[in-house]
Amino acid sequence: MVDIVGALVAAFGVVFVAELGDKTQLLALGFGAQHPLRWVAGGLVVGYGIANLLAVAVGGFLGAALPERPVEIISGIIFLGFAALAARRALLDHPAVAALDGVELATGVGGTAPATLDRESVVRVVGSIGLAIAVAEMGDKTQITTATLASQSASLGVGIGVWAGATVGAAASGMVGAVAGRSVGHRISTRAVDVASAVLFAAFGLAMLAGWF
Repeated sequence: MVDIVGALVAAFGVVFVAELGDKTQLLALGFGAQHPLRWVAGGLVVGYGIANLLAVAVGGFLGAALPERPVEIISGIIFLGFAALAARRALLDHPAVAALDGVELATGVGGTAPATLDRESVVRVVGSIGLAIAVAEMGDKTQITTATLASQSASLGVGIGVWAGATVGAAASGMVGAVAGRSVGHRISTRAVDVASAVLFAAFGLAMLAGWF
């Protein structure tokens, strides 16, 4: 039990600090400006949980298991897709209506969604956030750090501790960005948020295709 707790605490601290200023924290900022924080939190946990599960599963051999360049290219294409979706929302005739993966979300300024939004739509939004975060984390320094921490012990318990600590640490760091985005989102129009999100996603997508990440 002591080893599990120690692994959890160590992974939390290392990953939380490593995520500060990282591209996924910037993405979380954009999501925080568009969606309720509880949805963003759910998406962050899902995305980081998937990425860190892969990291822990393959341990220190992640780099060999997933060739870096193909992952960057696929990630870049996916991010350009997210940019296109955000641009489509910004170009709609009615900026108070946003579409995400084919789901119509009636929103107010800063992306505040109505309480009547059905559960399926919420799941799709959370899933889309999780997908974006998971894709962005593939081959990232924090994923490699998590893999390295997991590779230091063959214990299943330690691996679980590393996964839990890294996931909570990354999500907590991401929420710092999401809260900042939420405060910004209340002050600017939904269309401006969508344009900024499209530019952000496109920048990351092009950078990944160019091999800069």
